[in-house]
Amino acid sequence: MKFLDGFGEQAYALLRVVAGALFLAHGAQKFFAFPAAFPYPLTPMLYAAGTIELVAGGLIIIGLFTRPAAFIASGMAAVGYWTAHATQGLYPIANGGETIILYCFIFLFIATRGAGIWSVEGATKK
Repeated sequence: MKFLDGFGEQAYALLRVVAGALFLAHGAQKFFAFPAAFPYPLTPMLYAAGTIELVAGGLIIIGLFTRPAAFIASGMAAVGYWTAHATQGLYPIANGGETIILYCFIFLFIATRGAGIWSVEGATKK
């Protein structure tokens, strides 16, 4: 589509910000019951997951320490899938794991690509 040519950097920045914000929202739900209470009691594994979601999500949004934050978030999502979803069945659409798989691979992509435009890292490179 010719009219979309030249907007790759902006689209990537939007992907990074939106994915980080949605990930951060998972941590906010666990710790602050916002916008709704988390439906399960918090175990030590869920406390760790919530901490990663809050911290990594915030860093990814602003584009600071983006590569390590996204790599850790990707790993947390992979662990979350294999411990919470894969035990419920083989297929992600049946075990409820399609969202966490998307997080895993989106954050792996962000870890390989870096912060890009509209980021603290991008602003400090000038």
